[in-house]
Amino acid sequence: MRLAGITGQGKGATDRLLAAVADRLTQDGIRLLGTLRPTAADAGSGQCNSDLLLLPDGPLMRITQDLGSGSGACRMDAGAFEEAVGMVVARVRADQADLVILNKFGLSEAEGRGFRAVIAEALGRDVPVLTGLSDTHRAAFERFAEGTETILPPEEDAILAWCRSVVANDTTLRGDA
Repeated sequence: MRLAGITGQGKGATDRLLAAVADRLTQDGIRLLGTLRPTAADAGSGQCNSDLLLLPDGPLMRITQDLGSGSGACRMDAGAFEEAVGMVVARVRADQADLVILNKFGLSEAEGRGFRAVIAEALGRDVPVLTGLSDTHRAAFERFAEGTETILPPEEDAILAWCRSVVANDTTLRGDA
C-alpha cells in the first residue's frame, strides 16, 4: 500500500508543508486530488474557523459552524465535512489522479469515518495517498494502515522525493513513461 503520513512541528506546520508540496507537485504536472487546509487566520473574528480547499481547484468549503459566543461545544460542522468527503470521493472515482493529498487523518478518521472513504477509494484504484497526521491520532492511523504506511519526516524535500517516486512508479506501470 502506498500510504504516507507526515507530522509537522508547531501549529499549522503540517498544513503549510502540505500546501508547499502540493504547489511544487502541481508545477511538475502531477495531477492532485484531495484537500488542503488554508492557514490564514480569521482577521479579528475571534473564531477559529476551519476551511478545506478541494484539490485541484476548489471549492473552498467551511467545515466549522458558528454556535454563538457562549458555546463551548465542538464547532465542527459534520454535515459540511462529510459533504467535502463525498465530493473528494466522487472526484477520485471520476478523475485520473496521480496522487491524493489529504490535510489530516484526525478524529473522524480515527473513529472510522471522514477521509477513510477517500483513502480506501484512492488505494483501491492504486492511487497513492499522502496525509497530514497528528501525534494524537498516529496510533489509529497505524492500526488503519496495518503496517503498510510510511511515516515521512516533516521535510519538504523528503516528502517530494516520496511523492515523485510513487507517481513515477505509477506512470511506468501504466506505460506513460
